[in-house]
Amino acid sequence: MFDPAWLLVLLPLAAASGWYVAKRDTLRKQAQADFNLPSAYFKGLNFLLNEQPDKAIEVFIKVLEVDSETVEMHLTLGNLFRRRGEVERATRIHQNLIARPSLSKTQRIQALYELAQDYFKAGLFDRAESLFKELADIPAHAESALRYLSQLYEQEKEWDKAISALRQAEKLLGKDNSNIIAQYYCEMAELALSDKNTASAHEYIQQALQEDNQCTRAIILLGEVQYRDGDYRAAVQTWRTIEQQDPQFLSEIIDKLLDAYRRLDDDQALENFLDESLDKIRSPKLLIAKVKELRGKRGHDNAEEFLTNWLSENPSITGFRYLMELRKADKEKMTDRDRILDNVLANTIDNNTGYICQRCGFSGRSMHWHCPGCKGWTTIKPIDETHSFAR
Repeated sequence: MFDPAWLLVLLPLAAASGWYVAKRDTLRKQAQADFNLPSAYFKGLNFLLNEQPDKAIEVFIKVLEVDSETVEMHLTLGNLFRRRGEVERATRIHQNLIARPSLSKTQRIQALYELAQDYFKAGLFDRAESLFKELADIPAHAESALRYLSQLYEQEKEWDKAISALRQAEKLLGKDNSNIIAQYYCEMAELALSDKNTASAHEYIQQALQEDNQCTRAIILLGEVQYRDGDYRAAVQTWRTIEQQDPQFLSEIIDKLLDAYRRLDDDQALENFLDESLDKIRSPKLLIAKVKELRGKRGHDNAEEFLTNWLSENPSITGFRYLMELRKADKEKMTDRDRILDNVLANTIDNNTGYICQRCGFSGRSMHWHCPGCKGWTTIKPIDETHSFAR
C-alpha cells in the first residue's frame, strides 16, 4: 500500500526536476541562438567578401527578423542597399534607426553619416548638405563630411562654397588642397569669360595662380584673357611658358597661339616657334600646323615632302591621315592603295587620339579638367599616339 508520507518527499523533487528540465531547455535554446546568430553574421560577411551582395542581403534580412534591435546589422544592410542602387530602401532603414530613442550617441552619429550618404546618392543635396555640415564638426567624420560637401558643391557648381569646404579641411586636417582650389578658381574664371567679363576672369586666374603657380589651366586662361583684350604679345609670352611647364598641353591652344603670331604680323617669329617647338615636343597638332604653314608659303609639294620625311622618322596616325588629305588634293597621286589606307586610318584614328584619364582610364574626344569618371582633377591628359615622340 502507498505511504502518503512519500508524497511529501516526492512532490518537492518533482517540482525541482521540472524546474531543472525547463531551465535546461531555456539554456539550450539560448545557447543555440547565441551560436546561430554569429553564424549568420559570418555567413553574410562571407557573401560580402565574395562580392555576392544579393545573398548577403538575404541572410541579413533573416537575422533582422529574429533580432530587430541589432543596430550594426541595420547599418550594414542599409549600406548594401545603397551600393546596389536601392537608395530609397537604404534611406528608410537609416531613418528608422535614427528615430530610435535607445540609440547611443556614437550609433546615432553613424546612422546620420549613412543617411547623409543616402541623400547625396539620391541627389537630395539640400538634405545631404545639412547633415554633412553637422558631421563636419565631429572629429571622427570631419574629413569625410568635408570631402562630400566639396563634391556636392562641385555638382551644384557653387565654387565659393566648395573652396570654403576645402579651406576648412585644410585647417582641421592639415591637408594641402591648393591644387584643387586652383581648379575651382579656374571654373569661376571660365564662367566670367563666358559672360565676356575679362576683368573678373583675370582676378580669378590670379587667385588660382596664388594657390598653384604651376596650374597649366590657369596659364591657358590667362593667355585667353590677354588674347581677348587684344594684347597678343602678352598672350604669346604666356602661352609659350607651357612649353617648359606642361608641353603636352601646348596643342590645346596652338590655333589661337598661331593666330596671335599672325596678328603681330611676325611671320619669322611664327616660323621659328613652330620649328623650335616641334623639335622639342613633336606633337601631331604642331606638325600639322607646320605643314599648313609650309603649304601656304612654299606650295603643296614642299609641304608633302616635308611631312613624308617627318613621318618616316616619327610615325603618327594623325600625321599619316593628313598626308592622305594632301594626296587627295592631287588626284593623280592618289592610288587605290592610298584610298584603302585612308579608310583604315579614318577608322583607327578615333581610337588612338583624344584624351584619357591617368587614374581611371576614362577616354573621350574632348578635354575635361574634371574627370567625368573618377571625379579627379587634372587627371586627364592628351593621348600619346605612338610613344615614339618621347626622347
